[in-house]
Amino acid sequence: MGGSYGSTLRYKSVERLKSVGKHSLLGASGEISDFQEILRNLDELISLYDNMWDDGNSLGPKEVHNYLTRMMYNRRNKFNPLWNSLVLGGVKNGQKYLGTVSMIGVHYEDNHVATGFGNHLAKPIIRDEWREDMSYEEGVKLLEKCMRVLLYRDRSAVNKLQIAKITEEGVTISQPYSLKTFWNFSAFQNPTAGAVGSW
Repeated sequence: MGGSYGSTLRYKSVERLKSVGKHSLLGASGEISDFQEILRNLDELISLYDNMWDDGNSLGPKEVHNYLTRMMYNRRNKFNPLWNSLVLGGVKNGQKYLGTVSMIGVHYEDNHVATGFGNHLAKPIIRDEWREDMSYEEGVKLLEKCMRVLLYRDRSAVNKLQIAKITEEGVTISQPYSLKTFWNFSAFQNPTAGAVGSW
């Protein structure tokens, strides 16, 4: 939930999860202003075009993901990309969906996705511990473990996060809360002990 102003961690409560229509949830890493632009475009797509037809049908997560893929790729081709990596999840007609889109339009669907630093550090943990039949509580525990690993390895990260759940009934986004952390590891106490050239 951190938001930086240059290299300064300026904002500590930036919400990066938003519901999209009736069936989808969008999460973003990257530029906050570009995320706001994406949300404005999605709001126009859902509120204006989708609702205008008034035919009882609504865009599902697969359609929204395809729209985001085309939008990100289009902006990349104009050499004016939106500096975000996006994760879109949803449920429609009993079908679960989870996909991701990078700032240049690279996209894929999978049972679990991550962006940024999480691709390198969280995905291996998820690959080892994720199961199709996990309960909601087990899933939250696994996500918190991943976020804790990422927090310990990123000096500009904030230990505040939100968890979202999407079902056929709709989207639930938790209130922001802080991860419990432990900073008394011996390596944290004196990180340069024994290092060559340490003072």
